[in-house]
Amino acid sequence: MAKFGELIGSSIPTLIDFYADWNENNSKLHNTLRDVAIALGDKAKVIKIDIDKNEILANALRIKGNPTFIIYKGGEMKWRQSGEQDAGTLISLVQQYV
Repeated sequence: MAKFGELIGSSIPTLIDFYADWNENNSKLHNTLRDVAIALGDKAKVIKIDIDKNEILANALRIKGNPTFIIYKGGEMKWRQSGEQDAGTLISLVQQYV
């Protein structure tokens, strides 16, 4: 969890997608996140975390939906939503914290 603390403690916004490989929409979401990362450039980080490979973290954060998106800045959770999101929505949300 210390590594996670370093990840979310950044002064720039960090968008995290908590996902599972067994989700049939995973490849579509991967493309969406790639578009978000390209659009935001170095103004934000975009990270994917597999909930099956990081069960302790997923349980600690009470990740129930797949996918679940969370935006952190300076170690503080700024926004959280379960369910699919389009690239435009995610970009707009992250830009609020740039």
